[in-house]
Amino acid sequence: MGRIRVRKLVMVLIVSLLALPQLVQAAEPAPPPVSAETAVLIDVTSGRILAEKQGEKKMRIASLTKIMTAIVALEEGNSQDIVTTSDKAYAKEGSSIYLKRGEKMKMEDMLYGLMLRSGNDAAVAIAEHVGGSVEGFARLMNEKAEYLGMQSSHFTNPHGLDDSNNHYSTARDMAVLTAYALRNPEFRKIVSAEVKSIPWEGEKWERKLLNKNKMLRLYKGADGVKTGYTKLAKRCLASSASRNGQQLAVIVLNAPNDWDDSMSWLDYGFSNYPLTEIIKDKQRMGEEKQADGVLAYYSSRSFSYPLSEEEKSLVDVRLVRNINQPFLEITLGTSVLARIKLTMEQETMAQALSNRFTSNLESFIRTMLEGM
Repeated sequence: MGRIRVRKLVMVLIVSLLALPQLVQAAEPAPPPVSAETAVLIDVTSGRILAEKQGEKKMRIASLTKIMTAIVALEEGNSQDIVTTSDKAYAKEGSSIYLKRGEKMKMEDMLYGLMLRSGNDAAVAIAEHVGGSVEGFARLMNEKAEYLGMQSSHFTNPHGLDDSNNHYSTARDMAVLTAYALRNPEFRKIVSAEVKSIPWEGEKWERKLLNKNKMLRLYKGADGVKTGYTKLAKRCLASSASRNGQQLAVIVLNAPNDWDDSMSWLDYGFSNYPLTEIIKDKQRMGEEKQADGVLAYYSSRSFSYPLSEEEKSLVDVRLVRNINQPFLEITLGTSVLARIKLTMEQETMAQALSNRFTSNLESFIRTMLEGM
């Protein structure tokens, strides 16, 4: 099993001038073939793209649009607000949660209708409430896209219907958006629900919403995200799953076999790029002898990253004793993965010996377990 290398530098004054040695990237197994015209697999925590098929091709995205609608509503609005259904929302064609004209509903419940049943009526009602109008909400959507670096995306509506040639995105942009949205606890709670009951104003019964995303029932660990279909976009799917503390998301656009495509790429990601802990929180990283003891360096947080078996030997962890703020620089080949601040603690020689022994023992045990 590959091991991660830790290097410690005595003193570096100007880190930005250091040139890192170029390492040859290891060959990785190719992802399984998919029916999708375009597809991207992403690690949610790190944002690393693990697999891609024409990921930057501009495409129609159908109701995957509602991922953006939901996250903008959650961030720009209040989930406890009461949303009133306008005539425009009531009359919106396509998939619906059958909102009545003038019906009032808490936005949180309307978001469940948006994401579980793909309600276009809910999309318009939410957009009008948060953005003042569909056009105003579209501006918020495009501002969020710009913030996230979605340079090949443009939104004109909150639902994704084929009513504009200027409404598009890419599998890569949608993967970035999906990973971002999944870091929001409210969003995660909504898209992971298999079923949800919400009020139905004027009726004696509630609306019972069964999530259209069959991945929640088909795939172990599935926890999101959104289905989509229009005549022009064809079948589209954003799906996510979590295993062993790692969450992956896959986007497939114009995918005749969207469920199979998504499951095969999630399997590929979990099998070939498991989340690997590189640095532990408060891990002892080095020390500097002084007249009255030892100045010890500890990591300020943990850091994990999805790595293939071959890549583990290419990860380099450097302790940089910058004058103002010492830190760890973690690289994979020539790419900087993270810079982690170090805390400094003054220790007596006895404390240093004990802490050094504990740190070395933990490292030894971890190495032995990795080799099993």
